[in-house]
Amino acid sequence: MDSIIVTGGAELRGQIPIAGAKNACLALMPATLLSEEPLTLTNAPRLSDIKTMAQLLQSFGAEVASLHDGQVLSLSSHDLTGVTADYDIVRKMRASNLVLGPLLAREGRAVVSLPGGCAIGARPMDLHISGLEALGAEIELRDGYLHAVAPRGLKGAVIEQRFASVGATENIVMAAALAKGTTVLKNAAREPEIVDLVKCLRAMGAEIGGEGTSEISVQGVDRLRGATHSVVTDRIELGTYMIAPAIAGGEVELLGGHIGLLPAFCEKLDEAGIHVSQTPAGLKVARSNGRARAINVRTEVFPGFPTDLQAQMMALMCTADGVSVLEETIFENRFMHAPELTRMGAQIEVHGGHATVTGVERLKGAPVMATDLRASVSLILAGLAAEGETVVSRVYHLDRGYERVEGKLSACGARIERIRTE
Repeated sequence: MDSIIVTGGAELRGQIPIAGAKNACLALMPATLLSEEPLTLTNAPRLSDIKTMAQLLQSFGAEVASLHDGQVLSLSSHDLTGVTADYDIVRKMRASNLVLGPLLAREGRAVVSLPGGCAIGARPMDLHISGLEALGAEIELRDGYLHAVAPRGLKGAVIEQRFASVGATENIVMAAALAKGTTVLKNAAREPEIVDLVKCLRAMGAEIGGEGTSEISVQGVDRLRGATHSVVTDRIELGTYMIAPAIAGGEVELLGGHIGLLPAFCEKLDEAGIHVSQTPAGLKVARSNGRARAINVRTEVFPGFPTDLQAQMMALMCTADGVSVLEETIFENRFMHAPELTRMGAQIEVHGGHATVTGVERLKGAPVMATDLRASVSLILAGLAAEGETVVSRVYHLDRGYERVEGKLSACGARIERIRTE
């Protein structure tokens, strides 16, 4: 099992190219199921989760080809041969549930295993199910699988989510694209990944409006065509690498970044004394005046502070000047990185959904273990600011969401390497 070794103390200077968004691409790929014509995705991230989604689509008979070193995905669903999303694939990744809506819309039936992914909370499927049922689907759970049918086809409806779920919004919008009549989704998620999905669906011929707001309207069409679409910049990778110079010192330009992708996060970095500026090529981040300032953070749905950047911000607060409180409101069990950071000398107290961090002047390298995707990268960031050597094990989590971490950081002066084991 691979490990990553970080030797702290080096300031970072240079440029880091930010990949296409994992979470956007994982929603865009199932959109191929809505059309018999080819869908081409450019600026695709090269991640294990993308390979898992490709494997799942291929299990239905879809064709998936990875071109140009994995940065272009060519997908075609002209001849589907199955509608069952098997547990052996779905258990690896929660986003596998995004095939449910497209399969129902295209084939009128789907059998999808309950999903897996990181152990950061229950993340139930109830919003997906209730939304699709409002469109006319009949869904029941048997033996760990959702058995869904639309015996009379899908029909437009007014749906109000009790929580602005990103995944449920994506599933409902894709299903509604081929439903009869008009669907109005209230309390819809507003994330850039939703906007990107709608942009792609519109290029395929869908009639959708309101993306980026809390109410999305979809006028169903009879068929969708093929399209070529460029995946939006990964705002979570962007935010992660913005933390790198903030915690290690120096100045780094993140190519392809934009403040509009992370408004609340950029505001918090400014509050912490980290300088963020827009450049023609992306975002420049610098820390030049000693330690960051302690700040309080509360995770929220977009445009609030992203839960997927909470662990990285905690790493920064471990060496900040003062006491900070981080409140996690999206997922339970999302402070599992805290005990590992304390192994490095951090002072963290966790009480339910709150973590109080008292900053120390310097962390100390230690052997630590990744517990989930974002926790794994938070430990690498902490290692950049630590004295001595930090060994991060179980980094297979990391490869689900970050491409070539050690290469991108070492190009800016970080002392980091991956130790591969059989």
